[in-house]
Amino acid sequence: MTAFLDQVLGAAPWAVLLVVGLVVFAEDALFVGFVLPGETAAILGGVAAHRGHVAFAAVLAVVIVAAIVGDSVGYEVGRLIGPRVLASRIVAKRRERIEGAQEFLARRGGWAVLLGRWVAFFRAVMPALAGLARMPYHVFLPFNAAGGIIWGSVVVSVGYLAGASYAAVEKKLGTDSALVVLGIVLVGLLVWHLRKRFTSRRTASE
Repeated sequence: MTAFLDQVLGAAPWAVLLVVGLVVFAEDALFVGFVLPGETAAILGGVAAHRGHVAFAAVLAVVIVAAIVGDSVGYEVGRLIGPRVLASRIVAKRRERIEGAQEFLARRGGWAVLLGRWVAFFRAVMPALAGLARMPYHVFLPFNAAGGIIWGSVVVSVGYLAGASYAAVEKKLGTDSALVVLGIVLVGLLVWHLRKRFTSRRTASE
């Protein structure tokens, strides 16, 4: 496991930044969030920054810019071909959750764009739904930018702190103990992600 993490996090700095940026961008622009949440890539970027492979500021800038630009592209996709997107197979399977997201957007307006960034499903579809609903871009952009800056700062920092915790445990207690702690952290992140998915489904059903 340690060897695998070393290979992933020890890639060339440009490769780490490219992968992190593309995943975060594609999550909102191309609905990749249905498969791989962008927060996973952003957290790994933060871990790589702590290990000295890339600069923390570079990861932070890439994640924030990719999030904002990805949302803007998703907005344009929804504005231009929204009905076709909703009719696509990958979206049609999630009809009830889409309707819940549309109701949330109708109730909260721009705040739904900002708050939706913290739920993986909403993060993937909310920009397109805002475009489909013809939300003015000058209304969409400030909430999009604020959400991207806050979310990007938090998740990259979480990755950085996770890397720091792993390094501290490894130094004091050894690799085996560090792996145990890493396993606990990964399980915690998994539970956190599942709880967010449950919350988004419950919100959609309501």
